[in-house]
Amino acid sequence: MPVTVLYFAVAREAAGTGSESLSGAPATVEALRAVLAERHPGLARVLPRCRLAVNQEFVGDGDPVPDGAEVAVIPPVSGGSGRFRVVDRPLDLAEVVDAVAGTGRGGVVTFRGDVRGESHGKRVLRLEYEAYVSMAERKLAEIGLAVGEAHGAVLSIVHRVGALSPGDAAVVIAAAASHRGPAFRACEAAIERLKRDAPIWKREVYEDGSEWVGMGP
Repeated sequence: MPVTVLYFAVAREAAGTGSESLSGAPATVEALRAVLAERHPGLARVLPRCRLAVNQEFVGDGDPVPDGAEVAVIPPVSGGSGRFRVVDRPLDLAEVVDAVAGTGRGGVVTFRGDVRGESHGKRVLRLEYEAYVSMAERKLAEIGLAVGEAHGAVLSIVHRVGALSPGDAAVVIAAAASHRGPAFRACEAAIERLKRDAPIWKREVYEDGSEWVGMGP
């Protein structure tokens, strides 16, 4: 069965397509990387910095690529339903607080990440966020549940996609625990893991151009 390859953010631009179907795909992730680089020369610079996910799970280069698999090329990253969502509307901090509040949780800590109006000495006109939504919501839930278990807390995470102006909220997180200490630690751990593992990307748009954040020079 053919393998479906999905491209996101800078990888989509480098490949010149958002998806494609490969017949007789290589048996391993490493071999697939080589095939994709050969098919799309523009990916040569991008692929070494990308992680690959097979059927919505991150994999290593030695892992197999099953017949009929869905493979996502995930560039470096900067929520469905329930407490973990990706949405295309303005965010409300109160909704994540309400999602975790409870009479036994005396400490509630929140984080709101807003779009800055300046980056690297340039004026930012807007940020453009996009996500592999189904996987992103799954990863947000994994992060929230794992961090919650580690710190004895309950979390809610909501991330926005689309075009955001300076001052708009891009992500809101709430962590609730019996005391403030675990809630603070859980909230900080959640945003750090989100920035590393959630397949959500942002492009900074300036007056003189734009760039995908996380790709480096």
